[in-house]
Amino acid sequence: MNGTAMLKMTLSMAIFGSIGFFTGKTGIPAEELVFVRCICATIFLGLCWLISGQHKVEIWRKKEVIQTLVCGIFLVLNWVFLFKAFEEMSITIAISIYNLAPIFVLILGSLFLKERMNLTSLLAIIICFLGSIFIIGIQNFTTLTDFLGSGFIWALLSALCYAMTMLLGKGINGLSAYAMTFVQTTVGIFMLFPFMDFAVFHGLSGENWLYILGTGLIHTGFVYFLFFDSLRKLSTVVISALVFVDPVVAILLDTIILNFRPSTLQTIGIILIFSGIIYTLIKPTKNTAGEV
Repeated sequence: MNGTAMLKMTLSMAIFGSIGFFTGKTGIPAEELVFVRCICATIFLGLCWLISGQHKVEIWRKKEVIQTLVCGIFLVLNWVFLFKAFEEMSITIAISIYNLAPIFVLILGSLFLKERMNLTSLLAIIICFLGSIFIIGIQNFTTLTDFLGSGFIWALLSALCYAMTMLLGKGINGLSAYAMTFVQTTVGIFMLFPFMDFAVFHGLSGENWLYILGTGLIHTGFVYFLFFDSLRKLSTVVISALVFVDPVVAILLDTIILNFRPSTLQTIGIILIFSGIIYTLIKPTKNTAGEV
């Protein structure tokens, strides 16, 4: 096992786990924050791409370029919806719902890619669904307006867009990870520019700018550099396990620094969601008799 690659992957996930905390300190709306993030990532990863020399050996296929562009749209929407969820609900709850993405991959894969779903996957979906019911505290919403304003829809949409990003990224083999992300974040710049309210940047404090630039350079540029640098040196099993460093750090920061205290039902919901996701990662591969 490549120890350096494991350390880089762990560090990237730990840093990304603090993004919810940083987001709350920037003082700007989700759309503008993602716009800055796209600019920083494009510049940082573009330089890494050039310095590494990978740009000289890229294989540009029309189908993959189109696929990467569409993937970029979902990636940017995923970021916008997640940050909007952070504005409306606790980081712990938003991150828990956001991590339902692998479950959406299973569902969408079975619906559109004709991938066969086994009983283990179906059980995981049911467990995660029950966890979602517990975690949003449906009994607290007396009206549809209360429910829509809770941030749950934003978190759910972010998970769905993340799942679409994963599914669309599956068939891209010719482009390097740097090229893919450079194209996708460039798409984000052009996509969000017409909706920007640059007035929100006026009157920000030095601390606000520190968190804004930190979100762009550290949580996007540096984190993606560490992630891509280690990704191809680790097995799928190790990557799947280390990905959970992200929500663990996010939940710890939310409870320790921001003093969030989930209710008993919400705690049960969090446990059910992550149990269902972990269950899909360790599902038995030998038993195919239960496919549905």
